Amino acid sequence: MTPQICWLAATVFMTALFWVPCIIDRVAVRGLWATISDRGPENGPHSQWGERAIKAHRNAVENLVIFAPLVLIAQTHGMTSPLLGTAAMVYFFARLAHFLVYCLGLPVLRTLTFTAGWIVQMVFVAAIFGWI
Repeated sequence: MTPQICWLAATVFMTALFWVPCIIDRVAVRGLWATISDRGPENGPHSQWGERAIKAHRNAVENLVIFAPLVLIAQTHGMTSPLLGTAAMVYFFARLAHFLVYCLGLPVLRTLTFTAGWIVQMVFVAAIFGWI
């Protein structure tokens, strides 16, 4: 397995876990029964950090939809390099940091970590089109 595929798998797994804090907040705010009998993810109250966690999770999924195909396109065309492996690792940590700072309500850091992830996406685009 190439480093970029390994980091993609780790990013997918991490993104799959980002819903857990959202549910923990929901149980803390509403109680267990209200949480499991809820008809929709946005119904009822959330704490402020819980609302941010929902938005951070949504943002992670939206960006995974861009990142994953880029990694897979590069992989299927035999594009492996230390640059792409490192870029995929940076993406993982940028998205982890983005989730954490989003939940904590730190807007400047949120923008910086989002931008770091976007730059990694552009590195993959550049590699796929042969610009680097």
